[in-house]
Amino acid sequence: MLAAMSGGVDSSVAAALLRDEGHEVVGATMKLWGGRSDSGCCSVADVEDARRVAQQLGIAHHVFNLTDDFDSLVVDPYVQAHAAGRTPNPCVECNRHLKFGSFLRRARRLGFDAVATGHHARVVRRGGRVALHRGADGAKDQSYVLSMLGPAQLGALHLPVGEMTKDEVRRRAAELGLRTAAKPDSQDVCFILATDGGREAFLGDRIPLHPGRVVDPAGREVGKVPAVELVTVGQRRGLPGGGGGRRYAVSVDVASATVVAGTDQELLVDHLDIDQTTWTYGEAPAGAAVEVQTSAHGAPAPAVYEGDGRVRLVEPRRRVAPGQTVALYDGDEVLGAGVAR
Repeated sequence: MLAAMSGGVDSSVAAALLRDEGHEVVGATMKLWGGRSDSGCCSVADVEDARRVAQQLGIAHHVFNLTDDFDSLVVDPYVQAHAAGRTPNPCVECNRHLKFGSFLRRARRLGFDAVATGHHARVVRRGGRVALHRGADGAKDQSYVLSMLGPAQLGALHLPVGEMTKDEVRRRAAELGLRTAAKPDSQDVCFILATDGGREAFLGDRIPLHPGRVVDPAGREVGKVPAVELVTVGQRRGLPGGGGGRRYAVSVDVASATVVAGTDQELLVDHLDIDQTTWTYGEAPAGAAVEVQTSAHGAPAPAVYEGDGRVRLVEPRRRVAPGQTVALYDGDEVLGAGVAR
């Protein structure tokens, strides 16, 4: 089995658990981002941590250089999405295209019958069916960022720490004496620096950023923004206030360099439209009761899947920025996911 080892504690313990269960385990670390990073992810230090943990566990370790794939399948689409006024989720797309795309294909070419990661989610095999469920640790559940996986990917996947809490993972790592036992979790997007201008500087080096006007829902101009490409639907920071109180970005039109801003009530919608849908085990039937989750740790909301990528919310909620992942659940089970239009 090929264990993806990121250099963090979760993937370190995942590899250890597989080894202890008697699997023939080989570790592999993906080198994804070739630029500067300060997020504690995709760094040279992470590769070294993974290599040292593999050495501690007595398993072979390899490094797969996937920087070209990462640039073309994650970074470039991220930039172009912002240029079009969308707000992408690069971590989900990295899972879709790299960890369960390029990495899985390479594993199969090398003769491995399965791969494993340290994600906090569960793959449940029952009666010939493979399902994806939330992890045992609700606070660390990562099923949302895996919600785009299909049956073929899930069938080859093992998630050894999915039944454990984060505290249990760290205790196990400490018992094994692994160097990653107390290592902090990685945060934020690995290719966006927390310093030196962050997202604005990153995008400004790659696409033109245009000043835009802010209008109310009636079309009256109420202010301006320095870069319309940086505005996200639902955003409040940086938008002018009004006589009715706080304003939020209701829509973004890059072509006309216009942001429509409204009240929190004007931000509410009673349906979501998604495309690029994938299903873990066949499309949900029209009329199925589901729960929708629109961020990694957001609260799920009751809804009805009406078919053809249309989801009706039982109660209105804030609209989702186009480009964001919308995951559909039945209780703890992931049914599938799509991208908000």
